[in-house]
Amino acid sequence: MARLPLIDPDTTSGDIRMAFDRMPVKLNIFRMMAHAETNAMPLMRLANSILHKQKLSAVNRELLILQAAQLEGGAYEWRQHVPIALGVGVTQAQIDAVERGDYQDAALNAAERALLGFGREVVEKVRVGDAAFAGVREHFSNQEIVEAIVALGFYMMMARLTEATETDLDPAAGMVVYESGKKRG
Repeated sequence: MARLPLIDPDTTSGDIRMAFDRMPVKLNIFRMMAHAETNAMPLMRLANSILHKQKLSAVNRELLILQAAQLEGGAYEWRQHVPIALGVGVTQAQIDAVERGDYQDAALNAAERALLGFGREVVEKVRVGDAAFAGVREHFSNQEIVEAIVALGFYMMMARLTEATETDLDPAAGMVVYESGKKRG
């Protein structure tokens, strides 16, 4: 059971109420995030921009989100993003490689291996070594590299939110929420 009560979407007002009204599923992560009223809407907009407006491909973005969830112990994010990853073209073999932390797995191409090696250093070391940075530069633009860092940081934060508050896991509904945000995006 969550350490903080989940916000009831029906008792909210203003922008947060409008956001909940547009959601096809009122996931617990958003109900927990709503405690931080002044931050909730900007965070939801940032999440939507990460999921729908980045130049970084959907496959690469989802690999990074799963990596952040795996490295940070973000069970909530893992549960919601595995279906999204599969829905945008990530293979089960790639998901299994990320879950094992095996970024040299044959299921991953050279660009994905470089991106995940870079991602591991962003998460674990913060300051990325020269070799990992050079590897990611071979395959990705400046914009995509910064977008990768933003995606990792956002999902590290979400893992901390859900794990610190012990937010109850919802059934996997990530693809429904993803598709809904795409229409609004």
